[in-house]
Amino acid sequence: MTHFVLGIESSCDETSVAIVSSDKKILGHIILSQTYHADYGGVVPEIAARAHMDHLDRLILEVLLQSGLKFSDLSAIAATCGPGLIGGVIVGAMMGKAIAYAHQLPFIAVNHLEGHALSVRLTEDVPFPYMLLLMSGGHTQFLLVEDIGHYTVYGTTLDDAIGEAFDKTAKILGLPYPGGMYIEQYALSGNPRAFNFPRPLKGNGDCNFSFSGLKTAIKYKIDALGILNEQTKADLCASFQQAALDVLIDRTKNACHKLSAQNIKANAFVVAGGVAANLALKTGLSKLVSSFGLPFVAPPKEFCTDNGAMIAYAGLERFQRGYIDSLTFKPRPRWPLAELKNMNVVGLT
Repeated sequence: MTHFVLGIESSCDETSVAIVSSDKKILGHIILSQTYHADYGGVVPEIAARAHMDHLDRLILEVLLQSGLKFSDLSAIAATCGPGLIGGVIVGAMMGKAIAYAHQLPFIAVNHLEGHALSVRLTEDVPFPYMLLLMSGGHTQFLLVEDIGHYTVYGTTLDDAIGEAFDKTAKILGLPYPGGMYIEQYALSGNPRAFNFPRPLKGNGDCNFSFSGLKTAIKYKIDALGILNEQTKADLCASFQQAALDVLIDRTKNACHKLSAQNIKANAFVVAGGVAANLALKTGLSKLVSSFGLPFVAPPKEFCTDNGAMIAYAGLERFQRGYIDSLTFKPRPRWPLAELKNMNVVGLT
């Protein structure tokens, strides 16, 4: 029997809905990006939540129309219930619960990070276990993905996430928001050795990250340079991107050595999250992990950023294991993946 799961993503500034089938077909998918946050240089939580409220019901009906399905054809409703900006999370979670209640469908509370962690399995045949480098605006983590709901954290950021460092650097340079893709574009014509920026924690033996010092060094350098021409901007972007890549490579070496020391045979090294769309970073990491005999896998670019398809698919994987959540599940602004191991499996109430 083929199952169909509708997924809702509203944890930040993308309002997204998708329907995914148990044979891994995306029957409908819409991502509505809230581009007007660029006027504020970053996401304004209340504006984001209101935008989710304004558009979510319409997007759900449009995705159903794309798929040719009705609510009665669905097997379950999945919604991001954290972590994220709590206003937006509540909007998506309540919409998901309302649909589940009205149509007597199972409800699945999806951890946004698990959505990213499993997204590669929607488009690629990647068996468990695999090592994941999750890189986004809010998270930078190494995770051993052992099974649905079973994750071991090998390292995490001690301060800023890599995506935040990209966006803040772009903002200081006067580049549009979101800034990560503009830094990548400028870096193509820049000299990655023009400026010697710090590589925080490089040479340290663990797998943690720190990007606040790099971000601060960029600000001081830009302040010292004064008015910037286009070539200097390109050189700054290239030098920043190279510093970030050097940190990722150094940290990834440690993670791969730890896998080897623990005699863990990972089936792949996977990158996910918005920053995983950066081609320069993916190229550098791919070369490194191949030296450890690990296949390098990344979701397609459209599934690196926040999207409803990954939430629908994560919900599908959980549904097929019988992991059904109560309608009393409370949305959470913080929700570490490690806590998923202890989630209870309950019936529809």
